[in-house]
Amino acid sequence: MERRQLGNGLTVSAIGLGCMGMSQSYGPSGSRAEYIDLIRSAVDQGVTFFDTAEVYGPYVNEELVGEALAPVRDQVVIATKFGFDIGLNTGAPGGLTALDSRPEHLREVVEGSLQRLRTDRIDLYYQHRVDPHVPIEEVAGAVKDLIAEGKVKHFGLSEAAPETIRRAHAVQPVAALQNEYSLWWRRPEEGVLDTLEELGIGLVPYSPLGKGFLTGKINADTEFGEGDIRGTIPRFAAEAREANQAVVDLLEAIAQRKGATPAQIALAWLLARRPWIAPIPGTRRPERLAENLGAAEVELTEADLAEITAAADRITVLGDRYPEHLERLTNR
Repeated sequence: MERRQLGNGLTVSAIGLGCMGMSQSYGPSGSRAEYIDLIRSAVDQGVTFFDTAEVYGPYVNEELVGEALAPVRDQVVIATKFGFDIGLNTGAPGGLTALDSRPEHLREVVEGSLQRLRTDRIDLYYQHRVDPHVPIEEVAGAVKDLIAEGKVKHFGLSEAAPETIRRAHAVQPVAALQNEYSLWWRRPEEGVLDTLEELGIGLVPYSPLGKGFLTGKINADTEFGEGDIRGTIPRFAAEAREANQAVVDLLEAIAQRKGATPAQIALAWLLARRPWIAPIPGTRRPERLAENLGAAEVELTEADLAEITAAADRITVLGDRYPEHLERLTNR
């Protein structure tokens, strides 16, 4: 698979694997053994970039990724995240809202992540959400110290505003920003992409398939089971799904012409936006993994891109991407 560079010196596969869904958010999980096989299959198919976080589970997703990748540790890039106070979030009404990016907390939690990941260094360490109570310069300085100690290789941010990115980057160069970005969430185009290009920072889109909606496998009649976060997201309300079908219809029309699937067109569009974009679609199923990775082989011409983007510009996507308490944690 094609390789892409994030920031100054971090090389990853053009498409990575988001591992969160193997441990939470989409209803009951399968067996640990099948997900270890899935992650190792991704390596065999050319994926070198794997994404997790201490809060996924919590903790168990890092353990899963660490066990799966231990035999090939030196061949892959592992990204994980810090910044939540997991003790305060456990069982809290409203979900993940308690943040803690204090340098002393960071120095504690990095040790747990290293242990769970079965490694002596974290290749890309993101602040999961910007903590308004801790100056970003202090956070960047703490990660800079961890880099000097060899425990971390590269610094990342997630869902940060342009000014925050600039302030952090001035203290410790930021290799990558992780943001939601897809044909149905294009806010990074409002200043973030330009900032990243100017500073030489990569973009890692999460939910590049709209939490499954852009695959064309979800419609207004779909019912979400217990534990599936999509049942709580305004954009997945039945009336919103019906209205937002226009985005899927666009992808399906292009896919038919290209001999591809809607998911592959959605990913190929992202890959074509900038050479420093590396999306991390998640999946639990081997056939979907193969489908997603196939997007790297889909060639979109300048005319295709112009057509897709212009058509998407005419579509108003209905519904917020998060409940209000989670949306407040973004774009700080």
